[in-house]
Amino acid sequence: MSSEFGNRLRVSIFGQSHGSAVGVVIDGLPAGEAIDLEELQRFLERRAPGRNALSTPRRETDEPRFLSGLENGLTCGAPLCAVLENRDQHSSDYDALRDVPRPGHADYTAWVKWGGRADMRGGGHFSGRLTAPLCVAGGIAKQILARRGVFVGAHLASVGPEDDAAFPPEPDAALFAAMAAKPFPVLDDAAGERMRAVIADAAREGDSVGGVIECAAVGLPAGIGEPMFGGMESRLAAVLFGIPAVKGVEFGAGFSAARLRGSQNNDPFCLRDGQVRTSSNHAGGILGGITNGMPLTLRAAVKPTPSIAKPQQSVSLSRMEPAELTVTGRHDPCIAHRAVPVVEAAVAAVLLDLLEEG
Repeated sequence: MSSEFGNRLRVSIFGQSHGSAVGVVIDGLPAGEAIDLEELQRFLERRAPGRNALSTPRRETDEPRFLSGLENGLTCGAPLCAVLENRDQHSSDYDALRDVPRPGHADYTAWVKWGGRADMRGGGHFSGRLTAPLCVAGGIAKQILARRGVFVGAHLASVGPEDDAAFPPEPDAALFAAMAAKPFPVLDDAAGERMRAVIADAAREGDSVGGVIECAAVGLPAGIGEPMFGGMESRLAAVLFGIPAVKGVEFGAGFSAARLRGSQNNDPFCLRDGQVRTSSNHAGGILGGITNGMPLTLRAAVKPTPSIAKPQQSVSLSRMEPAELTVTGRHDPCIAHRAVPVVEAAVAAVLLDLLEEG
């Protein structure tokens, strides 16, 4: 199924943006793991809409209701099922869009694939709303990973032309916690103010803007992953590209490595505290699809929100003639800052799955 991922830890996402609820089933969680529901709620609130002027005013409590898999705060070995009710849908905003697909959305491709029967209100199953249950899975995975000494964190690396500072060569759990506590997840608050201005300018013009998220994981032992198609990059990229609006993923130096010589890009091996390490980390902690003990680093590019107030050219599917479209309703002028915990969630879920494989 396309809405599932994982080998030992199977994660299945279900629901539609304007359906009664969205949710997740997680099969394969180790039994006896304590889940701090208050900590999980704080994680979900980092993604939730309607928290500030830079995001959609749609208000969702995003309080998961657990139907199975948890007993007295502990995983019990049964598949864990959590649902998050949709309470603030304005489905009438999408009535005019049934016949005229929105540029940049999956309206047309879903219409072709399912013969016009797909529920595309609010984006349906393609909506960013489906990242809420992904964050339930990832938030739980983050708690289990932390008890194993593995920590995952991310920040907003750029919005439009404005860049944040980069993570240091070896970030730590304290830095990740500091990022999570901020209302706008950047290392350099001055850069964050410039990013906010870029988003506000786009919103005033009825437009939108994209961004890049930098994520890192520390504490991973060397030797996790497989070569070729089962490699660490392959497994992570498959799930990261499942996040709506993610259009690019790179690891370590990524595309910039193509501009370097081998003598510059290679990470020399060294000994540190009796362990094999590297003196630089252009590889992003991965060699041959397998972790090398250095911090795992990656970046995900998030496209501008396709729902914008500016008139756009489309077609009428019933009349098969050109049509102009103006999207109404409530939409984020930038979704990258809300996607920061979503990237963390995706990475954490994949890493826990790989660690469970041994």
